[in-house]
Amino acid sequence: MNNRLGKKVEPYIWLLPSIVLMAIFLVYPIFIVFKLSFSEISKSGVVTGFAGLQNYKDAIALPAFKTVMKNTIWWVIAVVGLSTLFGFIIAMVMNQKFVGRKAARAIIVFPWATSLVIQASVWNYIIKYEYGNLNNILLNLGVIKQAINWRSSYQVEFIWEIWVGIFVTIPFVTFCVLSGLQSIDGSLYEAAEIDGATFWDKLFRVTIPLIKPSLTVSTVLNIIYVFNSFPIIYTMTKGAPANQTDTLVTYLYMLNFYDRKKGPATALSVIGFMILCICAGIYMVGVMRKEDEQ
Repeated sequence: MNNRLGKKVEPYIWLLPSIVLMAIFLVYPIFIVFKLSFSEISKSGVVTGFAGLQNYKDAIALPAFKTVMKNTIWWVIAVVGLSTLFGFIIAMVMNQKFVGRKAARAIIVFPWATSLVIQASVWNYIIKYEYGNLNNILLNLGVIKQAINWRSSYQVEFIWEIWVGIFVTIPFVTFCVLSGLQSIDGSLYEAAEIDGATFWDKLFRVTIPLIKPSLTVSTVLNIIYVFNSFPIIYTMTKGAPANQTDTLVTYLYMLNFYDRKKGPATALSVIGFMILCICAGIYMVGVMRKEDEQ
């Protein structure tokens, strides 16, 4: 009896250090943020009383709230969607045998391995109007006759930020999908070819169904990483002009540390956390249902 009880308890003993660390560094800070979102907070960060839902009302009433939420939605959908598409295509190519495949894989991982601040700074320099590399290359090649202002409006700047987000995220998706592709037994493709399957048949009936777990992991993690991404937007524009290129994370940072509106900023962080949990949960439930149906 004691032996059986020991076997049941043993896994939890091994998990206990991880559980304790998660409770200290993850659960407790989340609890504190939730608590602060319902508190009156002075500009110096001192809690002065209970505010109820006032911080949430003030956050939603902020002039830039709608713009920031719209930017955040576009940012997440565009970066996650396009990086998943491009990453999947590149992974399919990297899974083929060709000369220099190892070198190509090493090159692909560079954007992901490099600091986001460095990546954003490099792209800031590339698209400079006066001495940017992009204009210099196009002028030298004769593609354009005069330098182009690649940052002519805040919409264009936001598109560039999205591009940088896609560029640095593609390697992560590529290697997640590549790990799934390499686990597929080649005999499945041989059997499909014998049955007369085309490339598209093999793609949609063999490849995609078998790499769904890898795609699920990469997509959920991507949603979390991209939603919380701060360095790219802050480094390139700092949300300028007038919060037109801000996302929720950069906006609440500016709201807290520059405008000293700590209550609404804390409420915004809770709103972002809830949105993230709901989106990730819906995606996970949808994927699991499809797998159960199959």
